[in-house]
Amino acid sequence: MPLVKLYFSPALLFLVLACPLCQVSQSLPVMSTGPMADSCVLYAQSLLHNITKALTQENLFSGINCTKQGVKVNMETKTASVCAPKQSVCSGVINSEFDQESCLTNIEEDLHHYYKFLAAQLDPDSLLGPTVLFSLRELMENCFTRSLPTGLVSEEAAADRPSTYDERLSLCKVLKGFQVRVITINRVIAYMNSGEHTK
Repeated sequence: MPLVKLYFSPALLFLVLACPLCQVSQSLPVMSTGPMADSCVLYAQSLLHNITKALTQENLFSGINCTKQGVKVNMETKTASVCAPKQSVCSGVINSEFDQESCLTNIEEDLHHYYKFLAAQLDPDSLLGPTVLFSLRELMENCFTRSLPTGLVSEEAAADRPSTYDERLSLCKVLKGFQVRVITINRVIAYMNSGEHTK
């Protein structure tokens, strides 16, 4: 699976999180081609909060300064480009249409990818299962049912051993990449919740 390293400063991450698109309307029902439900906005916000909190857990990354590590983002999807709002300008190109079906499909593929990766991680202190995986599954079950993984092993790691340095380093980088992708997903869900994409 192709992954790419990106480097973000805390200031850039703050700017992305403080974006006005994160403010959402709270009045529209969920429809297949219409706005996203208010509950999906809350599930996505909860997931982002839990990922951000997990990245501060020293027990997950003992021996690693996770804040100084690179970011690995799932590059098998096109979520960032296909979910750009109508009339948005990215790299000088104006996106005139918003393809909700393609956007939702890419988000579902991202959620499925990260769920499989995180469910396979060693988590002896239960720092991922009850927080990140729980909120991820809630978002998937309630807003993206086609992305629910089937036939996966238990969310609790089967191995009863400490994780290796390489495993902790990989978890750090992928979790940071997931945080970046969930910021995008939050913005998209807020955009669809507002109903702007149907105008």
